Amino acid sequence: MKSVLFPRILQPTDAIIKLSKVTICGTDLGSGKVKTPKLKRSQKKKPAALMAGFSVIEGIGIVEEVGSAVQNFKKGDRVIISCVSRCGTCENCQKQLYAHCRNEGGWIMGYMIDGTHAEYVRTPFADTSLYHLPEGLNEDVAVFLSDILPTSHEIGVQYGQVKPGDNVAIVGAGPIGMSALLTAQFYSPANIIMVDVDDNRLEFAKTVGATHTVNSANEDAIQRVLDLTDGRGVDCAIEAVGLEATWNICQHIVKEGGHLANVGVHGKSVNFELNKLWIKNLTITTGLVNTNTTGMLLKTCCSGKLPLEKLATHHFKFAEFEKAYDVFKHASDEKALKVMIEMT
Repeated sequence: MKSVLFPRILQPTDAIIKLSKVTICGTDLGSGKVKTPKLKRSQKKKPAALMAGFSVIEGIGIVEEVGSAVQNFKKGDRVIISCVSRCGTCENCQKQLYAHCRNEGGWIMGYMIDGTHAEYVRTPFADTSLYHLPEGLNEDVAVFLSDILPTSHEIGVQYGQVKPGDNVAIVGAGPIGMSALLTAQFYSPANIIMVDVDDNRLEFAKTVGATHTVNSANEDAIQRVLDLTDGRGVDCAIEAVGLEATWNICQHIVKEGGHLANVGVHGKSVNFELNKLWIKNLTITTGLVNTNTTGMLLKTCCSGKLPLEKLATHHFKFAEFEKAYDVFKHASDEKALKVMIEMT
């Protein structure tokens, strides 16, 4: 833990948010190992916050201050902070490619500027990058709307073009994989096969919709998935980890004409067997979340039809931040999926 300086309004479209609840993203554990630009900080001199990582992007809070151009939010509003900041007007934003906003937006919070593991955070483009937090919505669920839910839905399920009657395999039963499991069910696939090395997570996956589970530490996952699909493979494989081993499973279980949707963040190159795959008419997609479905997902969460609160397995107070990181770092031993930190 360390102190950083209090954030201030830099642009008229900014807002300052007092954080009330945050979580830890998998990239927070590995961000120090990946090449990232130096954080740009321009702050007041008052030390007021904890900065516990680089890619800290998920959280909810209360508006403390808004810039002169902000129209949709005011001091005291409870808000969900999107992991992607968007200007809403540039060429890419007009295509809903918000992840690649050309006006210094996109994935900048916790990457190019200070993130949400702090008492206060500056949010650029407040009118288009914050969401009002509805009364009655479970706050743990609201935090998931910052990142993991739209990420898994857009880059996993939508890019994977999951359709009614499909066979789907999700490789990786972490928070992203679980969120993909839940949102894939919007589209009524026939089977959802969850692959992981953790029996606890696989058992949990069964309770939230997985029709089959495969422990790749104990059996040949590729062969098992082929056996479950009459030797054909799946219509959609979702890579939800970012390792060569999980990528390798995915590239060998997609049937002809199928989709491989890579959601995992890869820190190293992987072996892509194009010599075997070129003939299969596959669609392989990658991506950074655009958050263009966050509004829809917010309404769905308000309906109570997604049991997302079950993913929040551990809860901590602000003073226990380091303990929360330690638990999440040893998630398998601690049987942790998502850890929640109360900031107040």
